[in-house]
Amino acid sequence: MAGLPVARLVFLLTDPGVRFRALVREGARARSGDRLARVSGTVASILAAERTALNYLQHLSGIATYTAGCVRTARGRCLVRDTRKTAPGLRVLEKYAVRVGGGVNHRLGLFDGVLIKRNHWRVCGGVGDAVRRTLRTPGEGRREIQVEVSSLAQLREALEAGARSVLLDNMSLGQLRRAIPLARGKAFTEVSGGIRRENLERFAALRPDSVSLGALTHSARWVDISLIREPIT
Repeated sequence: MAGLPVARLVFLLTDPGVRFRALVREGARARSGDRLARVSGTVASILAAERTALNYLQHLSGIATYTAGCVRTARGRCLVRDTRKTAPGLRVLEKYAVRVGGGVNHRLGLFDGVLIKRNHWRVCGGVGDAVRRTLRTPGEGRREIQVEVSSLAQLREALEAGARSVLLDNMSLGQLRRAIPLARGKAFTEVSGGIRRENLERFAALRPDSVSLGALTHSARWVDISLIREPIT
């Protein structure tokens, strides 16, 4: 379960007189038929807020559930991290749901870390030049600097330039079997590109420091949650 505090806020913003009491804790596992919360107030207020509250609960619980499944598949061999592939306006909540499910947040936005992607280092003249220029930029050395590479040659160039975090993007399993040991002890390794729960085991078995999945936020299925009216007795 994820999003109970958000659902409560939706009802309170609709009508401060509505009372919302969670019957399970945030992050708890729920089964079909479980009662999750009790809402009391006027029928008009409850029905006005119902769909919005359920949308948040279903969406965020779906993300937390999918994330928890990925964390179980990883079995402690690597961190499971999200990406910035989030719905406009919902990034904070979606990344919150990832944490509820046991995952780890990557950077929230462009302001809290430097990710040198392919287009960036192409503009700068290459992987090594991009890393060196970033490290020389005043203030950037204090933030996490990660560089995206997709070949062993690019990885070597990044490491030689002083990269301490590398995103191994869309590499084959064969490439990763060589790349991860090459970077181990020199840079934090993150594997990304086309990873889903169904194939996560193959990547986790290689023991990178982390794997990142856009699927955590853009492909998680909503959980089926309903609001049922009952008379107060």
